[in-house]
Amino acid sequence: MSGTIVVTSRSFGSGSVDFVSTLETAGYEVVFGDPHHDPQSLTPLLARADAWIAGTSPVTADLLARAPQLAIVARYGVGFDAVDLAAAEERGIVVTNTPGANSASVADLALTLLLGGLRTVAVGDRAVRAGDWSAVRGREIDGLEVGVAGFGRIGRLFADRARALGARVLAYDPFLTADEPLPDGYRRADAVAELAACGAVSLHAPGGATIVDAAWLARADGLALVNTARADLVDEDAVAAALRDGRLSSYSADTLASEAVGDSRGPLLAEDLAGRIVVTPHLGAQTVQAIDRMGSGAVANVLAVLGGDVPPNPVTPIPARKVPS
Repeated sequence: MSGTIVVTSRSFGSGSVDFVSTLETAGYEVVFGDPHHDPQSLTPLLARADAWIAGTSPVTADLLARAPQLAIVARYGVGFDAVDLAAAEERGIVVTNTPGANSASVADLALTLLLGGLRTVAVGDRAVRAGDWSAVRGREIDGLEVGVAGFGRIGRLFADRARALGARVLAYDPFLTADEPLPDGYRRADAVAELAACGAVSLHAPGGATIVDAAWLARADGLALVNTARADLVDEDAVAAALRDGRLSSYSADTLASEAVGDSRGPLLAEDLAGRIVVTPHLGAQTVQAIDRMGSGAVANVLAVLGGDVPPNPVTPIPARKVPS
């Protein structure tokens, strides 16, 4: 076998497994491109690409048009909303992902952020650095009602972790049918607005629609909010206002609406909110284990398609010419 595999994921192959060597041993050239998908720098790479292992940046119709022999876009991760699926299907390009690869790591981060918010870790750290060792009281998770918005794979793993520490879980997911049983000890919310009355809420819904807005926050009273999913799930101006008036006690997020390097102008990055907000730079999938699982899944999908087989995790139909005879 021979061909070129373009990689634009920042962390591909940086775990405990050398997946670059795996692909090279299989006969492929591996080249790394701009993770922000700058068209000018990617064009010469895409012109000879047979496969593309892509991170979180947009994979547009324009970029796909620059890759005349591309057979697969292997999303290095779960979400594929940044890929123009219609354009890929039109060009006969298979799109795959790595479902479940980073679920445990995101659930771990969500729990970490929740506990940090409940125990005022950011407030305490900033106070000590300013020479103030005054104790700041927080809350325990044991006995706390924790709302989970989005009860898919990650939401359930987070809920399991929270409940193991004594939390009472209230789950909402529009895709849960009325007769679908929940694990013992979990309660079902009929509407996402019900979650605002909890002591804490963790967001695990897909993006595309705002959940936390001014109306939702009007029902909150000292709620600790965590978002390790998508920035557009929250109205950031409304969240900032709720932090200032006490409806939110803390907000912890792994994503912001504006993520340009060096950009500190967003409403949630205001200096007066620094003690009540913790923002991490997309750490959800950044564990050695998750990187290895995502790499393994992406490589398996690439090798399958380039070898004429059906990939393990397709998210678009497999063109007839790519299905083995």
